Amino acid sequence: MATDKITIRGAGIFGLSIAWVLTRRGARVQVIDPHGLAAGASGGIVGALAPHVPENWNPKKQFQLESLLMAEVFWQEVEAAGGQSPGYARTGRLQPIADEAALALARQRADTAKALWGDAATWNVRKVQDQRWSANSPTGFEIHDTLSARIHPRQACAALAAALAAKGVEVLADAPDTSITVHATGVAGLDTLNDTHSRLVGAGIKGQAALLEFSAPEAPQLFADTLHIIPHADGTTAIGSTTEREYDDPTSTDVQLDDIIARARAAVPTLRDAPVLARWAGLRPRSRSRAPMLGAWPDRPGHFIANGGFKIGFGMAPKVAHTMADLILDGRDTIPPGFEVAASF
Repeated sequence: MATDKITIRGAGIFGLSIAWVLTRRGARVQVIDPHGLAAGASGGIVGALAPHVPENWNPKKQFQLESLLMAEVFWQEVEAAGGQSPGYARTGRLQPIADEAALALARQRADTAKALWGDAATWNVRKVQDQRWSANSPTGFEIHDTLSARIHPRQACAALAAALAAKGVEVLADAPDTSITVHATGVAGLDTLNDTHSRLVGAGIKGQAALLEFSAPEAPQLFADTLHIIPHADGTTAIGSTTEREYDDPTSTDVQLDDIIARARAAVPTLRDAPVLARWAGLRPRSRSRAPMLGAWPDRPGHFIANGGFKIGFGMAPKVAHTMADLILDGRDTIPPGFEVAASF
């Protein structure tokens, strides 16, 4: 077990979650981020904790399933320690079904979900039940899964920081590395790796999202027209997001966001008159392998990498944190195939 202080570089969801689990397991930790709390992709507004489709199962989908099932206890403990809500709730998700072919596929996936998810969650195909909170469904049917959850990204990071502070761990602007250092630095970390490798290790993918003044805090999230529509506990509803590989300004919003707002309002008529409260844009770190990058940094003894959360970082965070703690504290490598740092190198 590590006895020296452990440095976590990066105060986003991966860095804070790893710091939290390490601290709970008795490690001495410092968190370093010159830009402050949740300054990058983790400062977003959407927060859809939604599962992969229950078919063509692989280690990535299994890891995400286990993480989503860990999330409720994980976030309860964070809130209890720091007194701040992360905005977490396992409220489920509704998806409209467009045509007969999609209806048949959805019913097939209900069977595979039962086999793969067991009794932990359900994937039901049903008639649309609530016209006030649903997306337009040409077939009149919708998918309802009970695995999906929501979280407010900024509030979740603030809740983790508060929980860490209650344990005596602050987020610092600068401090030197220690004998064990975890690099959870998002897009900036991927850029550093790209500079030292002959091929692309990862990149920042721009996303834009909007926050509407619409309160439905107990309602399930909706997935319609490729958009996530997330009712938050604070009485707002988030809509996201774009996926942009080419951009001029990573933090500016434009007509692409106008388009997804219009599409969301067309898909969910209840949102038609909801005012826009905020617009957000930022870069999300995606590794070359498209899975999170976890493990020891090759050729840098004592250094570890946790990066590449992309769109599923918040859903993966509980399991990522425990996996990294297993490796750092106990020398136990439970990183699944495809998640190893070498998979993206």
